[in-house]
Amino acid sequence: MRSADPAPAAVIVRRRARAVAGTVASLAVLPLVLSRLTGGSPWATAPGLVAGLAAWVLLPDLCQERPPARRSATVMTARTLTGPRSIDLDRITSVRLWTTFTYGGVQQRTLLVRDVHGVRLGVTTAAGRRALRVALERQTRDKSPRHRPRVSPAARACLGGGPRHHLAVHTVMAFLAQVVGLCAYLTVVLKAGGLG
Repeated sequence: MRSADPAPAAVIVRRRARAVAGTVASLAVLPLVLSRLTGGSPWATAPGLVAGLAAWVLLPDLCQERPPARRSATVMTARTLTGPRSIDLDRITSVRLWTTFTYGGVQQRTLLVRDVHGVRLGVTTAAGRRALRVALERQTRDKSPRHRPRVSPAARACLGGGPRHHLAVHTVMAFLAQVVGLCAYLTVVLKAGGLG
C-alpha cells in the first residue's frame, strides 16, 4: 500500500543526497584549496589530489541501487551510498543513461531515474530494468503526451525499446567526456600544485 504523501520522505532523501554530493564535490576541489593555501607546494597538493581522484570515482556511484532492492507495481526502493531511496514508478519524469568505464571497457550502465518528487535512483540490476520498462510502458500508455516521462534515446535503447546505434553513440560520447574531463581535472590540479 502506498503512503498518502511521499513528499516529506522525498525532501529528506534529497537533502541527504545533496549533503553527501556536496562533501564529495568538496573533496574534488580540495587539491586546489590546498595548493592555494600552501603557495603551490607539491607536498600539500598530493594528498588533496588523492582525495580529488577518489571523489571523481565515487561521485557517479552515490545514487546507484545496492541489493537487496524492493519493487512493487508502483514503488522501487533500494539502498544507496547516501541511504535508502524510493521512486514512484507511476510518476517518473525522466530517465537518462550513465556509463562508466574501466581499463577493460564498459564497467557499468546505470539508468538514472527521477520521479515527480525529485528523488533520483540509479537502476543497475536486470530486475530493476524490467520493473522500469513495465512502469514506462504503463505511464506512456496512461498519460497524455505532455505528462510522459522524458527518456533519452540511449536509455530507451538500453531498455530494449530503441535503435541500438543510440547506445553506441552514447558510449563513445560518454567515454570521450570522461577522458577529457579527467585529463582537464588533472592538468588544472597539477598546474595549481606546481607539478605541471
